[in-house]
Amino acid sequence: MPLHAKVARLRRYTFQGGQMAQREEMLALIRTAYAARDGGDVESVVTAFHPEGHFTLMGDKGALELTGRMEGHPTLRGAFTQFTAAFGFENREILTELVDGDRAAVHSRVLVRHNPSGTTFSTEILDLFRFQDGKIAELTEFADTAQIKAVIS
Repeated sequence: MPLHAKVARLRRYTFQGGQMAQREEMLALIRTAYAARDGGDVESVVTAFHPEGHFTLMGDKGALELTGRMEGHPTLRGAFTQFTAAFGFENREILTELVDGDRAAVHSRVLVRHNPSGTTFSTEILDLFRFQDGKIAELTEFADTAQIKAVIS
């Protein structure tokens, strides 16, 4: 089954008070979105987000243009298309997963490939999620933006 079909299927979960009822359902959506990102499947990544969802890559926009907040499917599609063209993620290892109510935090280690240069480096990422209606409403990502800037400079 294509990843975008899996993501669409994941939204049919039981909710209580607007929050996902089960921890594993939230983590399943996160893992599916990660698999899509790692595989360069932009459409499946976007499908995991609520239509008004947003993604923020934390960091100094003056130091690294990729940082900042992107909101809504069209903007997310454009941003993730640029991200996947510039950087490939390989060998993702999830180190920690925490879920509390409609929020989740995931600490992972990935091998990042800068596609234009072929340079690879290992880094750790912290992702903070908030869910709404079975979708990712908010994803705030903390990565080593200084390391990214050094690679692309």
